Amino acid sequence: MPSESKDILGEWRESAPYWAMHADTVRSMFEPITRVLIDAAGVSRGQTVLDVAGGTGEPSINISPAVGASGSVTCTDAVGEMVATARREARKLTLTNIQFTQCLAESLPFYDQSFDAVVCRLGVMLFPDPESAIREMLRVVKRGGQITCAVWCSRDSNPFFGVVMDVVSRYIESPPEDPDAPGAFRFSEPGKLARLLAQRGAFEVHERVVDFALEAPITPKQFWKVRVELSDTLRAKVASLSPVQLKQVATEVEEAGRAFFTAGRMSFPGQVLVVTGKKT
Repeated sequence: MPSESKDILGEWRESAPYWAMHADTVRSMFEPITRVLIDAAGVSRGQTVLDVAGGTGEPSINISPAVGASGSVTCTDAVGEMVATARREARKLTLTNIQFTQCLAESLPFYDQSFDAVVCRLGVMLFPDPESAIREMLRVVKRGGQITCAVWCSRDSNPFFGVVMDVVSRYIESPPEDPDAPGAFRFSEPGKLARLLAQRGAFEVHERVVDFALEAPITPKQFWKVRVELSDTLRAKVASLSPVQLKQVATEVEEAGRAFFTAGRMSFPGQVLVVTGKKT
């Protein structure tokens, strides 16, 4: 396994307990993306669906009732702790048509043409080798089947990120981001992910911008906690701050984001790209 993969997996293992802790909040925030993804993928009853990088169980848990008892969904993630959380969430909901597999997106342990559809919600931009991951997704989907990915649009169109990073950048100098390195906005450039799908052999490749509201029943103070705990990069940055600085940053973030909160509920405008491609 390349060292970069090990580094990224190590970061996600450290983050996994926080994602488990905030699973309900994450589900609420990204539920609109999940709905769009399921619709764009054409998920229907009786289908077999693969969820790549499903994290703590989404969108698999929402796909489960969509495919019904005659269908099935396989939830995968590279981090065992994430898979364990997803399994617990499915068990709580007594969902019986979900299977769970720990594996890398770049090395899916499934036979060729095993699934009617493959989905990936907010994962492909974080893979060490997205080209290999796309190739694998196309390999395991049936002929005529579709893969559907959702990735973040620009930071400017997603103040959920910008509100925090604009404040943190005043205290911690960060080098310019490599646009091709794993990160939230790696595929924010229109056409970039679509071209990758086409280069890997997908046809009828389409992309569309989806506007949505990123919502959860949390306060500005809780927002800061959630943002720090879910992001290994952000946790590492704020760890270098003094207690006084950390308190000041938290206060400034709360103030900067206050306009997006009403009566104990967060609502940020958000924007993602949904990219689809079929297998020949």
